[in-house]
Amino acid sequence: MFRSRPASLAVSAALAVPLLTSTSAAASEAGGTVAEAGAPRAGAAASGFTAAERVLKDDVVLTAGGGGTVRVKETIVYRFAGHDGFQRTYPTRVHESLTEDRVYRIENLRAASPDGGPSKATSSAKGLNTVVKVAGGRKLTGDHTVVLEYDVRGAITRMGAADELRWPVVGGWKVPLDEAKAVVDGGAMIRNVNCFTGPIGSTIGCTQYYTNHTHTQGVFAQQGMLPGEYLTVVAGLPAGTTGGHAIYERRHTVATAFSVNAVTGAALAGLLVLLVGGVAALYLLRGRDARTVGKRAAEGDQVPVAGAEFEPPNGVRPGQIGTLIDEQADVIDVTATIVDLAVRGYLLIEEEDRAVTGRLDWTLRRLDRPQTDLLPYERILLDALLTAPDGTVLDAVALSALGGTFATKLSQVRSAMYDDVVKQGWFARRPDTVRSRWTIAGIALTLLGIAGTVALALTTEWALAGLALIIAGAALAYGGQYMPAKTARGATVLAHTIGFRAFLERGGIPDDGTMAARQRIALFSRFLPYAVVFDVVAKWAETVKDAGERAEGADNLYWYEGPAEWDLSKFAESMRTFTLATSGSISQSRGL
Repeated sequence: MFRSRPASLAVSAALAVPLLTSTSAAASEAGGTVAEAGAPRAGAAASGFTAAERVLKDDVVLTAGGGGTVRVKETIVYRFAGHDGFQRTYPTRVHESLTEDRVYRIENLRAASPDGGPSKATSSAKGLNTVVKVAGGRKLTGDHTVVLEYDVRGAITRMGAADELRWPVVGGWKVPLDEAKAVVDGGAMIRNVNCFTGPIGSTIGCTQYYTNHTHTQGVFAQQGMLPGEYLTVVAGLPAGTTGGHAIYERRHTVATAFSVNAVTGAALAGLLVLLVGGVAALYLLRGRDARTVGKRAAEGDQVPVAGAEFEPPNGVRPGQIGTLIDEQADVIDVTATIVDLAVRGYLLIEEEDRAVTGRLDWTLRRLDRPQTDLLPYERILLDALLTAPDGTVLDAVALSALGGTFATKLSQVRSAMYDDVVKQGWFARRPDTVRSRWTIAGIALTLLGIAGTVALALTTEWALAGLALIIAGAALAYGGQYMPAKTARGATVLAHTIGFRAFLERGGIPDDGTMAARQRIALFSRFLPYAVVFDVVAKWAETVKDAGERAEGADNLYWYEGPAEWDLSKFAESMRTFTLATSGSISQSRGL
């Protein structure tokens, strides 16, 4: 017996019903071969439907034609009970793989009725099925005959040395069926026949199947079918008889939406080159500093000491250097400015005695000195430190008292620092504004890429092109941090600053024997705010220890006073904890 692989749809256990075990054999026409018979189905009452509406008889003739088209003529005797028509469901799509479906195409659908039954046929695709509806213009009762005709393509498959015709000719009804018969006219000698009944994919044989005496027709019959069941017929024809073949379609899934092939691969590569190249071009044109730091750095790597005079690189102040180096006005830059204000005589930093207060704290005390040489951001910072929340001007403030109240003023100080580096001519535009602008543009491009990728994934197989936009947007958002560009003037200052930092990192003040200890302490003090910016306080502060030991009565600095029993040997640790505490206090925000 010729058998082919069953269709790859799952067998529904819910549709399984008890089977009668009797076997019937039907006589064939003269010379016909009788195949082994399957078991008949259980009665229609088991389906839950009454006998009022049902299919009494369904006779189908299938004719295999050229090009693999199978013409189907179905004569249906239907008992109506108040409806104007009926519907049948044909399985017309099978998932063959993750990305491919086998499809069956129903075409040239038409219906007629010799006794006034419904005759208007329509079809619609619903998921894996095609639903055929036959309706009329009035409610019907009693038995009526409907002749349904259609062509199906894709039902014939080349199987080695044979062409296999497989099609669920009867079934997909919503009501029980009493009797079904199908005849396959192959137009050539049929080599094998088989049939199955039950859900799609069932391996249960139908009531009977055989070929006629000329072996050019296959005959199939089934008694009693429940709603949703099918009679699937199989006929093996000589290879090449019809020229038919299975029809496959690529199924649109996530896997196919992001599939890589010659087209999508080339498109993705091209878009990436274009978009990422565009980001790089923007950096070269708008974000790159107008400088050659390596060449200029050597010029700045000189000891900035001439005799007893100290001269910072190009007269740049600590807060300005911090903003220039990383293009951000950080909290540490503000902390360095506080130390610088003390060194320059605008503040006195007093370390509290932990043994007395029970905690480590400092007092910032205002000194009477004109503010004429303060830069705008320095003046804003000094006023912010020594002004109470109610606007009262203070002579002194505890560092711990700044926590939670200074954070709102910190943004004003940082904004003024950005304005200052533009005023100095080191940047054409405020670094924070440039950085935010490019970052926001990158985020917007990324979100656009995400939306585009989702849209492409749902409708096309070009979703990879959307990924290119996401990558370019992310690159722009990340690259926005590097877009602030220094002017030639700013680049020159930076080059000297790099050399100056290298000098501070070496951590030693040149001593030719002519510089007194107090002069060394004064020079150390002038360097210290810059050391705070460069994060070399611990190393640089050690240089004051030896100077303090050699300076008679040098238990304190002119701008920093320690508690009792404190001397300069403890200054390195005091300065380290002061910078940490200051940064924490001025940036702390108290919740409401």
